[in-house]
This record gives sequence, C-alpha cells and structure tokens, in this order.
Amino acid sequence: MAIVAYFIFFIPLITGVHKTSPFAKYHTNQGTILFIFYAAWGVVYGILMAIFSAILFASLGALVLWGIISTIFGLLWLVPVVLLVLGVINAAGGKCKPLPVIGNFTIIK
Repeated sequence: MAIVAYFIFFIPLITGVHKTSPFAKYHTNQGTILFIFYAAWGVVYGILMAIFSAILFASLGALVLWGIISTIFGLLWLVPVVLLVLGVINAAGGKCKPLPVIGNFTIIK
C-alpha cells in the first residue's frame, strides 16, 4: 500500500490502512503531498506558459525564444516524476525517508 500511495494517494485513505500502519501512513502522506505539488506545478506551468505565449506571439521573431522556453518548461515536468520515483524506491526499500524539498510537510496526522 505504501507504493500505491504514490500513484493513487487516496486508495490507502479509503481502505483505512493508513490508520493501522505507521509505514503506510507516512508514505500516504508523502504521496498526498506529491499530488498537491503536482497539481500546483500544473497550475503554475499553465499560467507561465499563457503569459509567455501572449508576450512572445505578439512578435513573430520570437518563435526561437518560444521554442527554448517551452523546452525548458517541458523538461521541468521531470521534477515531479523524479520525486515519484524516489518515493517509490523509499517505500519499496522499507524506508521512511522524506522526499526532497516537499517531504517535510505533514498533512495526514
């Protein structure tokens, strides 16, 4: 269930396994934080891309700059994927190690 929490965070919450296992509870919390981070990341990404597209498409000569910016922002989507992989590796290894940067928050108590 700890591994499942990173892919579908609400399954351990629905089944109640987070109440019986501190290990599952820890990773359910980490999975929930990762989901919130991923959703916020998507909102920020959408807003920034809308701003950049409005600015850059105003001038036709900015298509190269648009390509560079969109590539960089596209590569930034790897950050949540890397956090997901780190969380799954920790859960599979039986470790309660927080995710980098976002892992020190507690939502599920």
